[in-house]
Amino acid sequence: MLKIMLVDDDETMVSLLKTLLEMDGFDVVSTSDWQNIPTDVHKSGADLLLMDCILPGIEGLDILAELRRDKKFQQLRIILSSGMDREYRAMAAGADAFLLKPYTPDTLNELIINLMGSGTTLNDPLHDKEN
Repeated sequence: MLKIMLVDDDETMVSLLKTLLEMDGFDVVSTSDWQNIPTDVHKSGADLLLMDCILPGIEGLDILAELRRDKKFQQLRIILSSGMDREYRAMAAGADAFLLKPYTPDTLNELIINLMGSGTTLNDPLHDKEN
């Protein structure tokens, strides 16, 4: 099962995304310890990180750069999101994708499938590994 880590300072957004992604068959964890995101991602064993660009006291782009410098995160897929268009900066810093808020759950699910390959959503028979 694909594990996704959510990092966003909007607790309502995290709760909603967690519920929706779990309904789609993903294992979802989150962290609000902004200073220890790389450690939390590593401990969680997440396959994909969905992170807001602007967090309290820290820039998501800086965290992205730190993750990309570390060899243990080379396989980690990272999606950055923001209410401001920061796509160019996110992609230049090493993000695999960027989502402009607000986005729909279908848009997120589609993006995850595209990044991780088919077989990533357990509740969708079109993407079931056993089909």
